[in-house]
Amino acid sequence: MNPTLRQMRAFVALARTGNFTLAADYLHVTQSALSGLIKELEQTLGVRVVDRSTRRIALTGTGNELYPLFSQMIDDLDGALANIADQAQLRKGIVRVAVPQLMACTLLPQVIAAWRERHPDIRISLSDSPVEGVTARVLSGETDFGIGPERDAAPQLQARLLMEMPFEAVVPPSHPLAGRTRAAWADLAAWPLISLRGQFTERLLADMDAAPPGLALKPAHEVTYMTTALALVAAGLGITVGMPYAAPLVRLHGLTAVPLAGPVLTRRFFVYTREQRSLTPAAEAFIAFLFDFVADRAAATAPLPR
Repeated sequence: MNPTLRQMRAFVALARTGNFTLAADYLHVTQSALSGLIKELEQTLGVRVVDRSTRRIALTGTGNELYPLFSQMIDDLDGALANIADQAQLRKGIVRVAVPQLMACTLLPQVIAAWRERHPDIRISLSDSPVEGVTARVLSGETDFGIGPERDAAPQLQARLLMEMPFEAVVPPSHPLAGRTRAAWADLAAWPLISLRGQFTERLLADMDAAPPGLALKPAHEVTYMTTALALVAAGLGITVGMPYAAPLVRLHGLTAVPLAGPVLTRRFFVYTREQRSLTPAAEAFIAFLFDFVADRAAATAPLPR
């Protein structure tokens, strides 16, 4: 016994309306097509499900037994299909993203606010993490994707370049470097450097080792979060280096960012996803929106040609 979905829909419509004409109109089929579907259902089941009369129909004992089951099945299916359609049309859904803690309180709120203006019914679940925890959350399936600095290649992890930014020195407004339009890395050696623990500092020091002699820096303090580093700088305990996307928080602390050169060192940031795992339409759309947002922001802040 394998009744088809069309047969079940025809039976439920007939049971709800109690009339072949009304049920046919509801399903947008002819009355003869509806009658044929009911006959096919009865042939499939081997029993009658409705008793026909000239004016109305009545469910048989089997029909009364089947009606609530078929009705619930169809309602559940229609609800699931409507939910999928809403997700495909970006009328509903949730996007889970992991980002470093600093990015979670600077760049991402701006992106999410701009996204919400277009898609108010798509919720963004933001996980602020230590830098080293971003890819772990992606690989575990806790988030749909993550945004973070370049890391060593990992199995089952796909990386798409989002942006590349140069390092800046962050100093108090009264600092001797604050009035400069540009500073050299060697200029930082005279003040205590507050840096981050982990690969951030390791990669920076490796870059410095590869640079011309005299540029080596030794951190005086190492902290886990850049927000802590900025607070220490604001308290006059040293200086730090960071990325331009942190500008809102730098300003909030009343600090000054100075571009660094000699050499210009950069960091690349990637969108990380799990390989061979399909994203939801909402997640795909948000990633595309993120790339456009970052590109537009970069174009707006790029220096004019001379």
